[in-house]
Amino acid sequence: MSSGKKDSGAFDVSLLPGAAFGRRVRLRHNGGDYAAAVAAAAEADPEALPRALYAGDGLLLLPGMHGIADEPALLARLSRLFGPEVEDYRQTLTARHMVHDSVPEIFIVSNLPPVGRQPPPRPEPPLTADGRLPTRFPHRRGWHTDQSYRRPPPDISLFFAVLPTQKGQGQTLFANGIGAYAALPDALKRRVDGLVGIHVKPRSGRSETAVRAGETPQPLRPHEQPQRQPVVRVHPVTGKRALYLCEAGQMDWVDGPFAGMQPGPDGDGARLLYEIMTHLTQPQFTYAHDWDQGDLVVWDNRSLAHAATWYAAAHKRLMWRTTVRGNPGGEYAGEKKSWIPVDEAAAT
Repeated sequence: MSSGKKDSGAFDVSLLPGAAFGRRVRLRHNGGDYAAAVAAAAEADPEALPRALYAGDGLLLLPGMHGIADEPALLARLSRLFGPEVEDYRQTLTARHMVHDSVPEIFIVSNLPPVGRQPPPRPEPPLTADGRLPTRFPHRRGWHTDQSYRRPPPDISLFFAVLPTQKGQGQTLFANGIGAYAALPDALKRRVDGLVGIHVKPRSGRSETAVRAGETPQPLRPHEQPQRQPVVRVHPVTGKRALYLCEAGQMDWVDGPFAGMQPGPDGDGARLLYEIMTHLTQPQFTYAHDWDQGDLVVWDNRSLAHAATWYAAAHKRLMWRTTVRGNPGGEYAGEKKSWIPVDEAAAT
C-alpha cells in the first residue's frame, strides 16, 4: 500500500496514519533545532503547510516539535502562516492566568494550577460494544468547533503538546465535516442546505444540559449574545462544503438549536441536530489522535469538529493553543467582531 508521500519542497507530506483524512508533515533535512528548522522552512515556502492542510480536508500533524516548549514564539510564527490574524488572548476577555506569560497568542489548556481545567467526564460505557474508543454522538459528547459562538468565527487552531497525558487517554477526536456532508443522504442534504444554527457561549445556562436541568439562563451582555451560523459552510479556500455545528454545549437550546425550527431539547430542531451529529461522527469520518510529547496538530474549524476524551485527573496535562482568524468566507465580509464590547471596539 502506498504511503501517499508527496514532494512539497522541504517537507515530506504523507497520509495521516489511521485516518481517512488529514496529512502528516516532516522536514526532510535538519541541521539544528528541529522545530526552529521547520518554522524557517515553512516561512521560506509559506504556502507549503497551508497547502498540506487543505489537501487533508483540514487536519495536519507535525510530530517531533519539542523545541516549541523551549521557544514558544515558534508556535506564534507557525500560526501566522495560516492566516492574517493570530489572536492575542489579552484582547479577548480571557482570564489572565490562562494566557502565556511571554507569548499572549498562546492559550493554556491544562489541569495544572493556576489553570486547573478538569478533564471531560468518562463516557458510559467507557468503550463501544466492540471494545473501541467511542467517537459517535451521543455516546461521545463534547463535539464542537472552536468559538462558534462568535461572528466571524475563527479559521484555524494550532494545538501543541507540551505535556500530554499517558498514551491511551486524553486523545483529541476530529470529525471531517467535508466528507460527512458529501455522504449525507439526499433528503437530509436538502434539509441542511440553508439551515442556520444558533450558537452561544458555554456556561450561559442555555446548553442542553442546563435547559433539561431547569436552570435559569444567564443574562447576556450585548457582546455575549447568541450568534447564527450556517450549518453548511463553503470553504473560502477550497470551495468545499462542510457541516458546521456543535452539540450540547455551544448550541442555544432555549431559542434553538436551529433558526425557524421548534426550539428546546425535545423539539424538531433537537431531533434534527441529533441526526446530523450522529451522521457526522461515524467512524469513517473520525480520527482519534493519541498524543505524543512534541506533537503539533493544526485543524481547520471551518470544516472540522473536535472533542476531547477523558483522562485520569492524576495525570498532568499541559497543552498550548493558538487561534488564527481572518478568512471566514464571504458571508462574514465586513463584519465587526461580535465578542468585543462596544466601548472597547470604539477605543481601538
